[in-house]
Order: sequence, then structure tokens, then C-alpha cells
Amino acid sequence: MAPAKIRGTVNQLFQLTTCIGILVANLINYKTDQIHPWGWRLSLGLAVVPATLMFIGGLFLPETPNSLVEQGKLEEAKAVLIKVRGTNNIEAEFQDLVEASEAARAVKNPFRNLFARRNRPQLVIGAIGLPAFQQLTGMNSILFYAPVMFQSLGFGGSASLISSTMTNVALVIAAIMSMYSADKFGRRFLLLEASVEMFCYMVVVGVTLALKFGEGKELPKSLGLVLVILICLFVLAYGRSWGPMGWLVPSEIFPLETRSAGQSVVVCVNLFFTALIAQCFLVSLCHLKYGIFLLFAGLVFGMGSFVYFLLPETKQVPIEEVYLLWRQHWLWKRYVEDHDEKTDQ
Repeated sequence: MAPAKIRGTVNQLFQLTTCIGILVANLINYKTDQIHPWGWRLSLGLAVVPATLMFIGGLFLPETPNSLVEQGKLEEAKAVLIKVRGTNNIEAEFQDLVEASEAARAVKNPFRNLFARRNRPQLVIGAIGLPAFQQLTGMNSILFYAPVMFQSLGFGGSASLISSTMTNVALVIAAIMSMYSADKFGRRFLLLEASVEMFCYMVVVGVTLALKFGEGKELPKSLGLVLVILICLFVLAYGRSWGPMGWLVPSEIFPLETRSAGQSVVVCVNLFFTALIAQCFLVSLCHLKYGIFLLFAGLVFGMGSFVYFLLPETKQVPIEEVYLLWRQHWLWKRYVEDHDEKTDQ
């Protein structure tokens, strides 16, 4: 529903409100943890508040113009489009929606269509690449080590909660930064710039832990402070790039006929790699030790290369016209042009 020129900013509200919700939950848990023995009941019970707000909000939430067009409710779709755009001059955009809906209706099996050759860019980048890489950035490894760093600074038993709160504050700040920069600098720039930052932070953390930590060595507090700062910088880099862009870019590049199927695969791949990292990280940490951070550094380098060579810029490009980007790309145009030639024949 968002206009193309501010689509990135509006989309980032999802990331921002999610991060704020996690932060508020951490703060509530910190307070209720001090209430014995029923604090945990209060913590769980307060979840009724956001659930109620979501239910009430859902009652007033309008259908999207795309959805109404697909249901054949053209006049309602036009009315909603006029309302969200704030102008009656929506005929061109409305016609694009109708044409896209007719093309989508002609597709009988959207999941099979997603694997068609002409949709190879969306499959590789949006459905597999970005959601998988979002979890392979090493974010979980940094968050895992955060309590150890804070304990070395003398935070004691509350280190885990304090580190969680600090990293979530950093995520909220990063989400705000992303909202204001996604439509100004573009998706590619944020992903590439953050990849360079995250690569450097991972290498520094890995080398530092290899030289100064473990084997009975105690981490100096001054060095622990440096590592805490690096952790927050890493979270800031992730929170304004791979975190939100891992959801934003896939939502922009799927055509209407495969959008629902594509977004389903995005979530599936993301959760699969989330579970994979959760199950394998501790085992990998025990065997690789500091090397796990160097491994993630290598993965981040690969992710940056993936974006540099394969992802075109989608900033301010109407969703209905994203397919034109593939025709101009050095690699993807081969797949799209092959399909266009067959269609013409």
C-alpha cells in the first residue's frame, strides 16, 4: 500500500515496532523477575495487552487495493487506493494493479511458477539468498558472547539481562536509522556498507578472543569494554541493514502472481536457518572456538559479494515495474530475455 518513494521507510516500521516490542518485553521481565513467586505469571499475563490492541486494530484495518482487485471488488479497490494516496489521480496505478491481477489469475500453480526460469532472480535473491544470509550473519554468535563480555566488566549475575537490553536498544536505534536511510541511500548501499563493517567487527572479535581469552586467561576489563563497544556497533550495522533489508527486499521483488508463494518461502527459509544456527552454534563454538567468528566473517564477505554482483537497486521502483530491473542486469537478463523470446515465438 505504501507509495514507491517512501516504501522503504514505511516497511521499516515493521522492524522498528518489533524491536521496540522486544525491548519493552525485556524491561517488563526485568521488573517482574524481582516479584516472587508470581512475577512470571504477571509477565505472561501482560501479553494480553498487545494482543488486544492487535485484535481491535485488525477490526478497522482495510483490505489492500491488491487484495480487493484479486477478489474482483474493483470499485472498493479504487476507493481504498484514492484514500491511501490522498488524490483522485490514481488511474494509471489502478490499471497496473488490474493488469497484474489478471496476469496472476492466469497462473494456476504459484509455487510451481516460482521455480520457473523467468522467476529465477526472485527465487535466488528473495526466496533463498537474503532470508538465509540474514541468519548467517553471525548475529546470534555475537549475542551469545555478550553476557560473557558484560560479566567481565563486573555486571555479575545481571549480565545477561543487561546485555540483552543494551543490544535491543541498539536494534531500536538501528531500525530508526534504517527508516530514514533506506529510501535515501538505497538497499544495496546499506547492505554493502554494513557487510564491510560487520566483516571487520567479526575479524577483530575473533582475533581478540584467540589472543586474549580462553585457556584460563581472564579478559582485561579495558579490552572487555572495547569488545562491548564492538558488539553494539555490530548490532547497529546489522539492525539497519541485513535485519530489515532481509524482509524489505523480498517484499519488493516478487511479481503479484508469485508474491504469496514467494513470501511463504521467504519465511520458511528464514526460520529454517534460524533453527539450524540455534542447533549448530554451540557445537561449532566448542570445536572452532574463536574460529566461529572468523567463519562468520567469511560468510559476511560472501553475502556482500552476493549483493554486489546479483542484487539491483530497488529504491523508489514501483513493484509492478521491478521486472524491468532484471532485463537490465548483466546476469538475470539472460533468464528474462530467454522467456520473452519464447513468449514472442
